[in-house]
Amino acid sequence: MSKIKINKIEEDKFNVEVIDRRTSFHKVTITDKVHKDLTGGFVSKIQLLEKSFEFLLDREPNTSILTNFEIQVISNYFSDYEKYIRSWSKA
Repeated sequence: MSKIKINKIEEDKFNVEVIDRRTSFHKVTITDKVHKDLTGGFVSKIQLLEKSFEFLLDREPNTSILTNFEIQVISNYFSDYEKYIRSWSKA
């Protein structure tokens, strides 16, 4: 199972390291608006990132995940992402 490490760089920007057979590094942006839209503010941005990466890793290897992206683009690749996150966070 992959290990996910998250470091906050700025209010909206995070570094994510996924340690697996091959380690991958990602820069992810989560604006306050998107955070509120996805979670209703019921979970932190870091919790949202952890759950989002778990979601992604269930569907693809860590080396296939974009290296720099805004969290909402996940729905462009996986149409069930927003429903999954809202259900999990009770937003």
